Amino acid sequence: MEKICLDQSALKAVDEYWEYRRIVGDDDGGTPFTPEQYEEYKKRVLPQRLKNRLYVSFGVPDGIDCKLIGPETECFCAHRYKQHKTDFEVIPPERPLSLPCQVRGCHCSAYEYVPRNGPNPVRCRCKHLPQDHSKATGHLCMKCNSCTGFQSTYICGCGQPCSAHQTLIETKPEREARFQPVGRDVPYAAMGGLTGFSSLLDGYFALGGCGSGTLKPIHLDL
Repeated sequence: MEKICLDQSALKAVDEYWEYRRIVGDDDGGTPFTPEQYEEYKKRVLPQRLKNRLYVSFGVPDGIDCKLIGPETECFCAHRYKQHKTDFEVIPPERPLSLPCQVRGCHCSAYEYVPRNGPNPVRCRCKHLPQDHSKATGHLCMKCNSCTGFQSTYICGCGQPCSAHQTLIETKPEREARFQPVGRDVPYAAMGGLTGFSSLLDGYFALGGCGSGTLKPIHLDL
């Protein structure tokens, strides 16, 4: 295997590139901004992103967050969270919040997490995979007529069935009202519910505040 060595200037350029990607994401349409465009983008987007960050989690209402959603976490539509609308100048007042997919041709109207069983997404009770179901609300199966909508018999590690869980999208004040960690304000795109390294763990493993600096007791009904 060939060994590649980078000098300090090259390492700095790599760091700057990844910083750019974490801030801009896909908003440049595949053509990197000029330095002037990049500075203008940051002046326009970062203040609203710091103020209006949305926290996304998957769990049982009034229970623990079984999964905290990050930029690369897939939606039911098979596109990632970062490919959905996550930046708002003003947070819409209606609840639940909908974060439609922004990939051209995708009919997903709201980000929705589907749990995985190891490396594979869970199957519906009709035995078919999520991609065999419609991306539209209701998620009717496209391979059978008996399915009334995607429902999995999968049991989460928290002890509750998949059907008892929901994808929750909330503002910082709403998350704080649930006594959940919010971490530090960051300028990066589509951070979702990630607030620290421990928030990469499933909730029933973390068993505490993720990135908040404090721990709070968690009660599991197993």
